[in-house]
Amino acid sequence: MTVLVLTRPDLDATADLVIAELNDRGVPVHRADPGDFPERAEFGATLGTGQVDWSSTWRGQHRGLRMRDVTAVYYRRPSPFALHPGLSAEDARWAFDEARAGFGGVLASLRCTWVNHPHNNAVAGTAPVALATALRCGLRVPRTLLTNHADTAREFIRGLPRKVAAYKTLGTTGPIGTGGEPVAVWTSRVEADDITDEVARTAHLFQEWIDKEHEVRLTAVGSQMFAAEIHAGSPAARIDFRRDYDSLTYRLCHVPAGVAHGVRRLMETLGLRYVALDFLVDQGNRDWHLIDVNPGGQFGFVPDLRAPITQALADVLEGRQ
Repeated sequence: MTVLVLTRPDLDATADLVIAELNDRGVPVHRADPGDFPERAEFGATLGTGQVDWSSTWRGQHRGLRMRDVTAVYYRRPSPFALHPGLSAEDARWAFDEARAGFGGVLASLRCTWVNHPHNNAVAGTAPVALATALRCGLRVPRTLLTNHADTAREFIRGLPRKVAAYKTLGTTGPIGTGGEPVAVWTSRVEADDITDEVARTAHLFQEWIDKEHEVRLTAVGSQMFAAEIHAGSPAARIDFRRDYDSLTYRLCHVPAGVAHGVRRLMETLGLRYVALDFLVDQGNRDWHLIDVNPGGQFGFVPDLRAPITQALADVLEGRQ
């Protein structure tokens, strides 16, 4: 057996934790980045009479891999295909699509344990699909608006009980800055008068503002759930905890039965073996409001959950769970 870990070449703390755990167990691991294809890696795949799967090999810079030896894949945010810099924009677009259909297609056809399959990740990582599915699975979701119309956004916010909404991106990496790198767009607190006509430029997501007691990061691996309260220690972290990790404190917590049932239904519906979910726990009824579904989310930032989640992931990839 070989566990194939698809991740970026630079250090990824989340992938590193899982790889180290598998190495400690003596489980063969092959780490690769699809972004090496086609410039720094090559592959070949054949299909013919009498075969039910592609017979394929991957050759990276250091060693090769027969895909038939792969029993599980940990798909952890690999980088996009790296194309020759001399290609024109039109040729690069075509080459990227061909790489995704060819190499990506053979990879996606592997019949093994996936955490998670990239097709399922793509669906679960699409906010409108994930939030609607969560509602159908019995989870509580704040009132949400998607629009590119400023007046619609203003009317929605004025109709909320507190006349305040949270604005957030749709799970994308954010706009590209002058240096070519994505720019982080944090969750912000907005009122109707804050909305400008620039909303017309693309789709925007607004959610009812929840006066929270705290947040909860719930990480589910297979049938197991790991949850921790996140208590913000600064004004910036109260709006978006990612803005000030140093101010955060954590406390392990129990997952209410209704929430656990809804999460299991959500994972089954979306075909996930792993998911990180963010909830707001309100100050009044202490209800859990789901605000984010992240099928590839990190988990190492909660110290007391780092080891148990790593072990649970290794169990799934090794075939113990």
